[in-house]
Amino acid sequence: MNEAVFSQIAMLVFLTGLIAWMGFIVWDLAKKSQAGKFGTIALFTVLGAGVVGFIVKTVLVEVMQI
Repeated sequence: MNEAVFSQIAMLVFLTGLIAWMGFIVWDLAKKSQAGKFGTIALFTVLGAGVVGFIVKTVLVEVMQI
């Protein structure tokens, strides 16, 4: 396994872990602040939009390289 393959695998693993950790932080924030159902949905929608934007950017970069 060369360095490029290791870097790609490590980025995917650690990025997935970071997204999961951010989800836990948002859930804990919503719970501690008693945001309610609408507030929790709003928090996760904003976080989800950021994650979806990152994924779309990654897909577009890969498609444009082909």
